[in-house]
Amino acid sequence: MPQARRAHRGFRSLLASSPFRRLLPALVVSDLGDGMSLVAVAWLAVQIGAPGAAGPLVAAAVSAYVLPGAAGAMLLGRWLRRRPPHRLLQANAWTRAVFLCCVPLAWAAGALHPVLYVALLAGSSILHAWGHAARYALVARLLPANQRLAANSLVSTSMWVSRIAGPALAGVLTTVIAPAWVIGLDAVSFAVLAVQAGRVRPPENRAPATPAAEGRPASVLAVLRARRDLLVLLVVAALFNLAYGPVEVALPLFVSDTLHADADLLGLYWAAFGAGAVAGALAAGLVRGLSLWPVLLGIIAGHGVAMLPFGLPAPAAVSLVGFGLAGVIYGPYNALSFHLFQNVTPDEHLTAVLAFRAALLLTATPLGAALAGPLATVLGARQILAGTGLGMIVIAAAAAGYGRVARSAMPDPGGGLFQTRAARVRRARGVPGGTVPEQLANDRD
Repeated sequence: MPQARRAHRGFRSLLASSPFRRLLPALVVSDLGDGMSLVAVAWLAVQIGAPGAAGPLVAAAVSAYVLPGAAGAMLLGRWLRRRPPHRLLQANAWTRAVFLCCVPLAWAAGALHPVLYVALLAGSSILHAWGHAARYALVARLLPANQRLAANSLVSTSMWVSRIAGPALAGVLTTVIAPAWVIGLDAVSFAVLAVQAGRVRPPENRAPATPAAEGRPASVLAVLRARRDLLVLLVVAALFNLAYGPVEVALPLFVSDTLHADADLLGLYWAAFGAGAVAGALAAGLVRGLSLWPVLLGIIAGHGVAMLPFGLPAPAAVSLVGFGLAGVIYGPYNALSFHLFQNVTPDEHLTAVLAFRAALLLTATPLGAALAGPLATVLGARQILAGTGLGMIVIAAAAAGYGRVARSAMPDPGGGLFQTRAARVRRARGVPGGTVPEQLANDRD
């Protein structure tokens, strides 16, 4: 109860920050628009695709709405990594708004050819990774360190709620209006975010500039060479998403082929996971004061354990409860993961590192899903789902083992994840320990 009261006070204290208070509703509106597009993008592809051959167009449209962001993160870093996060958030929102607005206009004019449709979706997502990264980099700019976890929790909760409410709302709207107009509403939601992001004025960073921040910026790879703990965070996040990817392919096969059930049960599985994730995301503030690295690994391992019931020859209710529990356990993951990145990454490199993270995850999840296709024909959906759980447990155990080794090998690794208690005390007292700025200065691209 004391922790719950502290978390509640933490959420209320966020409203004292007028920039964050103005930005959060725009993020919620944009997330809801994105949630509606989860249904509208695929459904419009079904309508404009050739009869009996809409499947490839659906796959291309869904991929185009997300995947080009990974390429944008890699190819545009030279020009974008020094931009302030509120400008990157605004640029991504305007890009989304303009390209998505063209979809209903082309549809109304009868000119929405499948190739044009995929091209417009791809253009809308080119800055997706930078915009996603800018959200959490902007939180780090707007709020003090002791409020970031609560803010991350609210931002993550908004995205999870949109995964539930957005598709449901789009399902209702598409019975009244064409899905192209639903995508137009998504464009309007991004325009709202763009306008509001342009009004945000983050306080100037008063921290003294490091040598790495002067002159030409260090590349993300240079930052990762200097911060081994940051590299471990990225690898663990990518492996976790890679292990999760097969779920999106194997779960429909499990429902249809193993349980011989209809799409209603599949929807119930995802509803249970989403509702659990919302509850878990809101509870992220309860872990304040704990060591976040072990908590993060516990989430990955716990998610894996919750997936194991899929491997049992048991009624659907057993795996349904397990999947809902997996959502509860997973819910705080994004807020805690971003909080660790905010704490470990040098401020001047935070947006670029988060964009690089987004690119990795945007690639890892589809790769895991692609691997699940051929594996499911050999092993079966039940084994794939249980196997993802075992994989997550192995990832968490390996990362925990590496952390113990790193702690003994690097007694003061630049104030990162694996520093000893003595190093934390020295840093809390302002005693320097580590040469990360010098390493970054030597590793500029």
